[in-house]
Amino acid sequence: METLAPAEQRQAPNKGRQTRAAILDAALGLASHMGLEGLSIGALAELMGMSKSGVFAHFGSREELQISVVREYHARFEAEVFQPCMKEPRGLPRLRALFECWVRRVSVEIDSGCIYISGAVEFDDRPGPVRDALVEMVRAWHQALGRAIAMAVEEGHLPPSADPQQMLFEIHGLILALHHDARFLRTPGAAARARAGFERILTR
Repeated sequence: METLAPAEQRQAPNKGRQTRAAILDAALGLASHMGLEGLSIGALAELMGMSKSGVFAHFGSREELQISVVREYHARFEAEVFQPCMKEPRGLPRLRALFECWVRRVSVEIDSGCIYISGAVEFDDRPGPVRDALVEMVRAWHQALGRAIAMAVEEGHLPPSADPQQMLFEIHGLILALHHDARFLRTPGAAARARAGFERILTR
């Protein structure tokens, strides 16, 4: 006959998950402002009011902490940018929604930073598990956006001659330019220019 574990035994795993989630949230905040290389077990322990060994117990290494931050960032990106747009009709309405949600996400990150972009700068020439995790997440997003472009062609919203990969390249370029001009140069109207550029890509 099955029996329930004592309350204290049931609560311990939950508390551990809650603590890990809180540490990960704080780590994501630090990485957004300081980059993944700015993360350290010591800095995170100080921020959380914990011992280094307490933080270490949840992640095991600085590298695992960085990878966990990349995955958490991707999960939040997916929830804010990708999932809401799946309610839109296939084709151009969905593609427009994806780009608009992406622009809004970048606009929010002007004061914090984008893990995808800062991570690419930090790890572009540094092979290893952290770079691999970043590449995997970015490619997953590119594949989703590429499928949306291909669907717009299938639905007849874009001409058969449209090249989804070229369009994806140019759309990503708009986001990189938006991030650079808005965050680094503080250029007014950068988001409006990105949206205008997107319309040019669609109508060309």
